[in-house]
Amino acid sequence: MFLYQDQDLSMRLLEPRDARSLFLLIQRSRQHLREWMLWVDSTQTEEDSMAFIQSAMQQALKNNGFQAGIWSHGELVGIIGTHQIDWMNRTVSIGYWLGEGYQGKGLMTKACKAVIQYLFEECGLHRIEIRAAVDNMKSRRIAERLSFSLEGILKECEWLGDRFTDHCVYALLQPEYTKLKTHHLNQPI
Repeated sequence: MFLYQDQDLSMRLLEPRDARSLFLLIQRSRQHLREWMLWVDSTQTEEDSMAFIQSAMQQALKNNGFQAGIWSHGELVGIIGTHQIDWMNRTVSIGYWLGEGYQGKGLMTKACKAVIQYLFEECGLHRIEIRAAVDNMKSRRIAERLSFSLEGILKECEWLGDRFTDHCVYALLQPEYTKLKTHHLNQPI
């Protein structure tokens, strides 16, 4: 299932055939990713990537969110997805990462826009969160660029292997999204 596709970028749900590409992307970007993502150390084989993809497929089958690959010009460059959807309160948080060398090209901003549009317009959600480590300025700038509001800071909420880190909590509500979309001539934010 494609979530988005244009001439530069496509996103689709991860499939077993993506395990090798995913593992190789993680291998090439291991040091880069390790700074903010502890799971990198537990991804040591292609089979580990396959297990992640199988888990992501179960998540999608249970209508509990998704994990999508981000491709640029046919090459897997990153992942974007949701954490568990709270259907009762119609809220979710999204997470994302790009391999080393693919940042600064607008790819993740474009991917996030497409996911936000899908979550609000197709899934009928009311609130989307992005949480980012206080010092992870690249991730924080994406939330800010997309008009998410900084709601607060969670103190020492994540262990990164050698230290606890604080997280900024950003949110965008569906009425805010609709207003932004209307203001920007019916284009996704």
